[in-house]
Amino acid sequence: MSRSIVESPIRTWVLLFLCGSLLPACLSPQAANGNSPLALVPEVLAVLPHDPSAYTQGLLFYNGHLYESTGLYGRSELRRVDPASGAVLARVPLAQRYFGEGLARVGDQLIQLTWGERTALRYDLHTFALLDRHTYEGEGWGLCFDGRHLYRSDGGSTLVLHDPVTFAVVGTLPVTDAKRPVNHLNELACVGEQIYANVFLTDHIVRIDKQSGRVTAHIDAGHLLPPHERALLPTDAVLNGIAFDPLEMVFYLTGKRWPKMFKVRLRQP
Repeated sequence: MSRSIVESPIRTWVLLFLCGSLLPACLSPQAANGNSPLALVPEVLAVLPHDPSAYTQGLLFYNGHLYESTGLYGRSELRRVDPASGAVLARVPLAQRYFGEGLARVGDQLIQLTWGERTALRYDLHTFALLDRHTYEGEGWGLCFDGRHLYRSDGGSTLVLHDPVTFAVVGTLPVTDAKRPVNHLNELACVGEQIYANVFLTDHIVRIDKQSGRVTAHIDAGHLLPPHERALLPTDAVLNGIAFDPLEMVFYLTGKRWPKMFKVRLRQP
């Protein structure tokens, strides 16, 4: 998500209650066809530094660099980051009226969502020059590109498909687990025929078949930050950041204001 927990306490506690009370329904272990989705865990290959001031909203990997969208009004940015050192190599601030959200690459351009401003910002990948703006209905949370369509989440259980050139809506993809909707879909990563989405306010990531919308795997990332490290972080420092490196076949995972980035490979426990 999305909006700062501090900025919206009532809504946040409602979401916390729903996520806690409805988590078995949101993350049911049984698939609609009777087969259980895989249970996966991140195997940590490396622990890397991450800017603890970054309110991470979107993350992607391309050509040896991480590209990161950060949020909060007056502090939102688009960044190019060195994965090994965590150093910010390039950055551009958003106008104060924008709350940065999901991020996707389309060729030599980047598209960054904004939360409640119904505006997608299109940049040159190399210079970060702003090229265009697109409007859309509803909220912007996560964004990813599969080579054909952009997929956008808005905190609900349905992904919206957009044309990568015009940003026009071209379809929707309801996401289900055991025929029940999976709510609070947030940060997205498109990987082949699958979409990875974190479930807001939890340490869970679901893997979604992009043809059927069915959840095919649950990923428990709760062990990445141990309890004593979590205790030092603000309450809004939740898991939010999924990037995939297709060359090494690994993921980069982080969260809002996390001081660490984790390079992981997903495996069965």
